[in-house]
Amino acid sequence: MTGRTHDLTSFTALSLTLVYTTIPDMSLATAVAALGACFIGGLAPDIDQPTADLYRRLPAGTVIARLVSPILGGHRFISHSLLGVLLFGWILKLLLVAMQSIILVDSGIIWTAFMIGYVAHLLVDMLTKEGVPWLFPIPFAFGIPPIQAMRIRTGEFIEKSVIFPSLLAYNNFSMCSIIPVFSGS
Repeated sequence: MTGRTHDLTSFTALSLTLVYTTIPDMSLATAVAALGACFIGGLAPDIDQPTADLYRRLPAGTVIARLVSPILGGHRFISHSLLGVLLFGWILKLLLVAMQSIILVDSGIIWTAFMIGYVAHLLVDMLTKEGVPWLFPIPFAFGIPPIQAMRIRTGEFIEKSVIFPSLLAYNNFSMCSIIPVFSGS
């Protein structure tokens, strides 16, 4: 999927979480940081791809990409697996604990938002021809539908004209459910 589809998928997953769970009390700073963490989480699995949107958004991103991508084995390897989910979640948890004394936000909410974005990325990648190697290092990719020929290609017609507009429509609908929660109604 393209970076913008991953952004919207991450936001959709976060809004689904807000609609179907109890929203914890949090400061505005935590809410804004959580939204940013969700977007970063939604792009993080592609850290293994040198041309990923995440690198385009960073200063010196191309230099960082050349260093990180080979370590992770190329696109759709460890960062697109259950092992990657655990590894990235653990590393972020360590970073948040180390920074807890200097950041003024709820690190548990930030971690959860990041992980929602991360897992949403992997779930939507299951719709693509390549699928997702959930059980890495076992070389088998899972996809929806299970028949690879029925899955989509990144950036083509189905993504641009069906998936992305459907996510937009859902988010417009779900915001009608979320807004009363924040306004006290």
